[in-house]
Amino acid sequence: MKTIFIFLLLTFVITGCSNKKEVVDETVNYETEKPSQVELGKELFEGKGTCYSCHKPDQKIIAPSTIEIARIYKEQNGDIVSFLKGNEKPLVDPSQFEVMKTNFAITKNMTDEELKAIEAYMYSHIQ
Repeated sequence: MKTIFIFLLLTFVITGCSNKKEVVDETVNYETEKPSQVELGKELFEGKGTCYSCHKPDQKIIAPSTIEIARIYKEQNGDIVSFLKGNEKPLVDPSQFEVMKTNFAITKNMTDEELKAIEAYMYSHIQ
């Protein structure tokens, strides 16, 4: 009798487990979305890059505004990424260049993707 009970119990467990169906909620996106280049640029500009401490979007406080920088670089076909790497002379307010050079320690350690994101964020102010 004990053997029959164990046999039935094992049969029930095995067949019960094999008939389980996994339910997946198809309305949930399990892939994390990567932030847009502009969103990443804003995050870097306001965070890791510390750019926001001197550059405001629409007004000059310590340094030129991002709108002014983006407008001038666009008009003159400048390369913001190359400037942030320390490879180009400034196109906007060269008198501030010595102050900006101290920040190259941060921007030179950024990836090209991060620098392009900052550039995209700055250009987003004039588009």
